[in-house]
Amino acid sequence: MGRGRELAAARSWLAAETGRLVLCGGEPGIGKTRLAQELAGHALALGREVVWGHCVETAGAPAFWPWRQVLKATGADPDLVLAHDAEVPQDRFRVFDAIAAALDRDGLVIVVEDVHWADEASLLVLAHLATQLRNVLLFATFRDPCPAAADLMRSADRIDLHGLSPDEVAELVGAEHAATITELTSGNPLFVTEIARAVGDGTWRADQPPRSVRDIVTARLARLSPDARDLIKTAALVGRDFDLDLAAQASGLPISALDEATTLIDATGHRFVHALTRDAVEAALTPAERRALHRRIAEAMASSTRYADVARHWNACGETEEARTWTIRAAQDAVARLAYEEGVRLYRAAAELSDSHEIQVALGRAAYFAGDLAGCVQAAQRAAELAGSPEQIAEAALVLEAAPGAGVNAVATPLCDNALRQDVSPATRARLLAQRSHLAFYRGEQHRLDELSREALRLARGDDRALAEALHARQEACPGPAGRAERLGLATEMIDLAHRTHSPRGAMWGSLWRIHALVESGELAAAQEELPALKLACERVGGQVPLWHLDVVTACIAQAQGRFVEAQEVGRRAYDRMRVIEREPASGAYFALQCGLSCHLGVTEDGLALARHFHDPPPRFRLMSKLTRAFLLLRAGFRDEALDFYRRSGPIAEWDLPAFFVLPGLVDAVLVTSGLGLTEDLRLILPRLAEFRGEHAAGNGVAYMGPVTLALGRGHLALGDHEQAVTDLTAAVDEASRAGAPAFAAEARWHLAAALRALGRDADAVHRAADRAIRTLGMTAFTTTELSGREHEVASLVTEGMTNRQIARRLVISERTAQNHVQHILTKLGFSTRSQIAAWMSTAPSTPADG
Repeated sequence: MGRGRELAAARSWLAAETGRLVLCGGEPGIGKTRLAQELAGHALALGREVVWGHCVETAGAPAFWPWRQVLKATGADPDLVLAHDAEVPQDRFRVFDAIAAALDRDGLVIVVEDVHWADEASLLVLAHLATQLRNVLLFATFRDPCPAAADLMRSADRIDLHGLSPDEVAELVGAEHAATITELTSGNPLFVTEIARAVGDGTWRADQPPRSVRDIVTARLARLSPDARDLIKTAALVGRDFDLDLAAQASGLPISALDEATTLIDATGHRFVHALTRDAVEAALTPAERRALHRRIAEAMASSTRYADVARHWNACGETEEARTWTIRAAQDAVARLAYEEGVRLYRAAAELSDSHEIQVALGRAAYFAGDLAGCVQAAQRAAELAGSPEQIAEAALVLEAAPGAGVNAVATPLCDNALRQDVSPATRARLLAQRSHLAFYRGEQHRLDELSREALRLARGDDRALAEALHARQEACPGPAGRAERLGLATEMIDLAHRTHSPRGAMWGSLWRIHALVESGELAAAQEELPALKLACERVGGQVPLWHLDVVTACIAQAQGRFVEAQEVGRRAYDRMRVIEREPASGAYFALQCGLSCHLGVTEDGLALARHFHDPPPRFRLMSKLTRAFLLLRAGFRDEALDFYRRSGPIAEWDLPAFFVLPGLVDAVLVTSGLGLTEDLRLILPRLAEFRGEHAAGNGVAYMGPVTLALGRGHLALGDHEQAVTDLTAAVDEASRAGAPAFAAEARWHLAAALRALGRDADAVHRAADRAIRTLGMTAFTTTELSGREHEVASLVTEGMTNRQIARRLVISERTAQNHVQHILTKLGFSTRSQIAAWMSTAPSTPADG
């Protein structure tokens, strides 16, 4: 009654036969469950499958409780679907993906009631399913206010239920009392219905109306027999959905005692008709009754695996030690099920009962996996305060992990330094040194990495866990060309360790390190040959994050080898996989790939959007972010914006790039200053980049920028040093060809032709070779706006800084003709100044058209 609009919406959702999340909100008793039942009835009539999950108000439900019910209703084994281990926080998405896979059925309707009571992990699953299930209707009810609903609304439709009108109330209770009852209940359907029952059984009195549903339930409770009343009270403390055998055992009464409670219990016999009904029964208990019943229930659950529920009952009857023991068990169980937020809540509850170092260490680890860095930091500090031995001090320090942001590291560093002053085992010391090396990396203490990581690796021999951590630290401490050979050795050792310990994750890291080093070496074919082994390791680890790693390096290699369509498709897939998990690494890797692709395809919409709205990175990475954004904006033709970002990078003498960013950062800087005509800066940067002559610029397996000699040649070309440009670009053609990077070889030939022409030498053969490759590979950045042969020649002379008169003399044409050529070039390219021609020639060149 009174829900015509909502029922029409429900029918339209079912008719659409597409996936969606609908959130139905309103106060208790407003009819959310009734609407869900109507939706389910229509779905069943259409032959659709409907399953239900219920969140419970008591703090004792197992992790993922509503989804365990939903999975079981579909015939899936919840324990099997939810059985996953986790080594890093992102591993939990394997559970979310497994739930999505189990529920991915066309036409399925899932109803989840009372999500305001759901644990955080269950809410994360709901949000994940809303984005993953394209043909499943999710209908979730909640009470206002519900902060979680605001987060879910980003991917949901919302429907809010309100009270019945006076006319609708009159249809239920008759016109005589309609006005009074409407004013009393505000049209709340449950309250109205309960009063209608009271009117029907003669207990309604207009001069003494009940103030709430609780008053009505209390009156009904008083009319039950003592046995029925005692059993219903016990059931109320078990929960709205209660185990009837447990309630009978705890009360010592027969199940049949509930037969007369039909107005309080639904047809299933083990569920209160409404949560408010259960609340009202519990409210009728005296404090002494509550304590006694909670104790009986706890004792009856002695062998139960619903640890949090048992803990709740022991806590309610004042047995602190028992409550703490069971709460810790519940927290351990939640973490084992990857419900980290619930683990955090339970460990905090245990600490409130009686704190300890062990609880705080476990709390810190659960908070870390839940993404609660503030909670992790607090727990680590508290664990250090409660530590009673050197090993416990070390254990507290190892709760935290180094991170790009400064907040965690500011606490982790002194904890780690203090632990390193303790007398601990070699393996523990190795782990602390590895941790301190990571912290030094993010703190910019590059000078400390070598010593810390070497010592960590030395002490870690003989302990597999410590060795894996030390290998990570050492790999991080050997960036760039100078450390490449050692990184290849570390990759081999990590793979060997992974095979010995049966660790797919270790195999994944070893393969990734090897591929990164091979790309950096310009051995692209060898890097590609490593992809099947990496794919196997990533699939064995499982989850979206390992597949993101696989996609990122696959896209990088495709981009380097000139397979642009594949690079774009796989790169976008990687971004979509990861951005819902961790946006910063997803955006960073995709942005770098866009920079690499822009060299030959031009700037895509995705690339430009990232350049203009890129997240603010941690302080250690901000300089590189400014240089790459300047590069991409310049490639897109936004010269002023590019110049602004470049200027923000500060004086060159003060640049402090992380070691693994030095080479790609200098390449970007050369290309930006060349394109912007910043010759003084370019002259300062080129000698720095020249130290890497013969190397390849690659951003840690996310993008490839070609041989260093290509950037050097372009820089010297922009300075008018044509002889050196020819030397460098000739080398770049050879190095890119040997690397198997045909697009970069074509780009080098294109610039080489320009340098040869500037020296008055024959460039036709070089140009033709470049043109063939550009067209074959689809290098649209070089072909989107074609200049004629003569216009291209004039543009090259403009790039050299020649005036119209000088151009006329060089080409033996009139000054007026030279002026006309320049104007035609400006018109074709949409530019207004000669400097824009020079920038375009350096950063977005065009293949000259025939004639």
